Amino acid sequence: MDGNVKTDIKERFLRYAALPTNSDENSNETPSTKKQLALSEMLYGELKKEGFSDVFTQNGYVYARLPAAKDGESLPKIGFIAHIDTSPDMSDKNISPRCFVYGGGDIVLSREKGIVTRADDNPSLAGQVGKELIVTDGATLLGADDKAGVAEIMDMAIRLKGSGVRHGEVYIAFTPDEEIGRGADFFDLSRFAADFAYTVDGGGLGSIEYENFNAASCLAEFSGNATHPGSAKGKMINAASAACELALLLPAGERPELTEGYEGFYHLTGISGGTEKAEARFIIRDHDKAEFEKKKEFFAEACGFLNKKYKREVVSFEIKDSYYNMKSLVEPVYHIIERAEKAMKKAGVTPKITPIRGGTDGARLTYMGLVTPNLCTGGENFHSKHEYVAVEDLKKVSEILFNICTADE
Repeated sequence: MDGNVKTDIKERFLRYAALPTNSDENSNETPSTKKQLALSEMLYGELKKEGFSDVFTQNGYVYARLPAAKDGESLPKIGFIAHIDTSPDMSDKNISPRCFVYGGGDIVLSREKGIVTRADDNPSLAGQVGKELIVTDGATLLGADDKAGVAEIMDMAIRLKGSGVRHGEVYIAFTPDEEIGRGADFFDLSRFAADFAYTVDGGGLGSIEYENFNAASCLAEFSGNATHPGSAKGKMINAASAACELALLLPAGERPELTEGYEGFYHLTGISGGTEKAEARFIIRDHDKAEFEKKKEFFAEACGFLNKKYKREVVSFEIKDSYYNMKSLVEPVYHIIERAEKAMKKAGVTPKITPIRGGTDGARLTYMGLVTPNLCTGGENFHSKHEYVAVEDLKKVSEILFNICTADE
């Protein structure tokens, strides 16, 4: 790697993190929130300024290409993808990151509000002693998911462009709305002619992920019968109570807080309403396709049970598949996983192949024909006020991406 090309990945990340970019699942627009456009326009301007080819942006998506270096035309065309939106699970208003060298122990995010990231609850902090951490002030998320990935790709691509090292064509894309499952909805593969790609959207340093959940969303709508509670016996059907019943009919041991590894789950993400009308939203996840189908069937049977119990259609439901496990499509081209492993080892990082307990744009892109496993960003505690990333890990991931591009040198 050429050490003479100077960039400041810390400053780059902080610049991106300062912009509020929460997506919104209740919006039908693309991007789902206009505020995401501020970051996509910033990235478009930076890529143009740095002299990348085919720089283009539309609806929050940003694309660019780095032509192959001399004598690199025959090398693989590699793509890198990260998303610009942040999770709507946590506020993005007035993001105020703080940087400090971590000496161990608890991290006080806000003394005034008593918000503390406790070392006992975060064993990953043990590996961060001596590093410069970037944390929140306890009021918002940080946005390392996935602005760390955005900064790492940009840092790598700019250094690679000026390095003089032999490499093939490199494609870059930044997408909106990944956090609400729409990041690949309008991804333009005609502008992204990579042979294979990587999303840079994972967690702790060293992770490589090519097994993800099969995923579905479920909306259950409840119709009750409201009467005066004083004379309700035999007449009232409480829609909100029926919604609670549905949640309790699902296996108690198959919830996110009780599962790990390859174990799937049912997750009640929201419930609202009253006696007359109510709704409950769930997601279903499982790595195994057969078990995934069984979970969907069980959900449907639970709804049917309630309708039989109340002797009327108290609940109607819709199940929509969101994405599928990409494992079976990655394994035939396993060399791209081996390429990432070698790149990490060259950077002094131990690779850790783990299943994703979630999904990425890469899962959908893989089923669209672009095989796209997921790589680490170095960030931890995503979607929360306890989110953090180390500056040293931002630099290390950038080095890993550089090594991936130059593995054929």
